Amino acid sequence: MSESARRSLADLVAGGEVAVLSGAGLSTESGIPDYRGPTGLARKAEPMTYQRFVGSAQARRRYWARSHVGWRQIGAARPNDGHRAVAELERRGLLAGIVTQNVDGLHQAAGARRVIELHGGLDRVVCLSCRARTPRTELERRLRAANAQWDAAAGQINPDGDAVLDDEQVEGFRVVDCETCGGLLKPDVVFFGENVPRPRVDECFALVAGARALLVLGSSLAVRSGLRFVGRAADLGIPIAIVNQGPTRGDADAALTLDAPLGWTLTDLTSRLEQRLSRAQ
Repeated sequence: MSESARRSLADLVAGGEVAVLSGAGLSTESGIPDYRGPTGLARKAEPMTYQRFVGSAQARRRYWARSHVGWRQIGAARPNDGHRAVAELERRGLLAGIVTQNVDGLHQAAGARRVIELHGGLDRVVCLSCRARTPRTELERRLRAANAQWDAAAGQINPDGDAVLDDEQVEGFRVVDCETCGGLLKPDVVFFGENVPRPRVDECFALVAGARALLVLGSSLAVRSGLRFVGRAADLGIPIAIVNQGPTRGDADAALTLDAPLGWTLTDLTSRLEQRLSRAQ
């Protein structure tokens, strides 16, 4: 990554009113793998679909057994330098807001406040019947009690907290239902085959449309869910900068692309902005 590119990134962000769109690549330095970036290339991930989840008790058992194991890693993850740098940019008043495709809650854990979780959050559970939302920690307590004699270890964890277990390990797992109405419990995230709620999408579009620039962090933009916001910015003539390890589907629309580690690049960005402020004073 050239000095010129780093300087150009600082120039773009220094003007403020920047909308951030973040993806799984921002969280890899916290130990959470991604699907398509450098940590995801060797994995064969098959995410759960909404249709399979609601249509099959066995699919739900498989999901919750694997997610119960995977939550140990996701729930223990801590913000990395990239998350902290984004929170610092917000603290300095340079961000219009943050749209994250991640479900790990690490932006908020780092101190960011205006965060739209496009795909929801794994730290919450929703009942598909009564729509009650409860903390994931409460569900984990109930699952441990229902499976006191069950134990499994996974050699691989996927970005959505799904651990890879074999069928024999899954078979003995007991699923729990909603304590209020007995309905099916689902993580409060958007599964494949499920639509992001329209009001949430509209909020994201409005954030992008009102921004002076769009900064994409750690997303290959391989799916329309995130790519559409880059398309909207491009249509409106809003400059786009992309920091990611590897090419993205939005590169053709970007005024600036940086193929670089997120933590180091964003820390460098905040340092440059701090130096500019010091010189101005």
